[in-house]
Amino acid sequence: MSASEITETRQYLTFKLGKEIFATDVAKVREVLDFTTITEIPRTPDFMSGVINLRGSVVPVVDMRLCLEMSKTERTTNTCIVVLEVLLDHESIVIGALADSVEEVIDLEPDQIRPAPRIGTQIRTDFLKGMGKRDDQFIMILDIDRVFSADELSAVRNPEASKLAVEVAA
Repeated sequence: MSASEITETRQYLTFKLGKEIFATDVAKVREVLDFTTITEIPRTPDFMSGVINLRGSVVPVVDMRLCLEMSKTERTTNTCIVVLEVLLDHESIVIGALADSVEEVIDLEPDQIRPAPRIGTQIRTDFLKGMGKRDDQFIMILDIDRVFSADELSAVRNPEASKLAVEVAA
């Protein structure tokens, strides 16, 4: 879904990565957790921080900053895990995403959202639904289903990695 396809007021969870504010549709957010112990899994991609035990379920946790080619998330008192439901190949996958801090839930009208800028072919903006504007601040609205490529999420869905994760988290 692009900015032009947003025709009604929607709610977005805003969060910080570095100095920038990002947002995702609240319908994709299951919950927000305080930072907790993350069990690292060997031989996984750099963006994969590990797994957490969420009420008996093993949930992979990714570093959103690394997914967006930013620097690695440094843990602070505000660091949290946003638990998201991501759609991949018509299958729903629950993942945790590290964020520097969660800001608030906001309403954005369609006229407050502009298409993501096109800056040549070298810069990828396909993971953005658009740019929201609130007061004098821009908010990058993520298309959370596109943030992760099929190749990247295959590491999260890999049955061997899941089996190992269950054994490690138990």
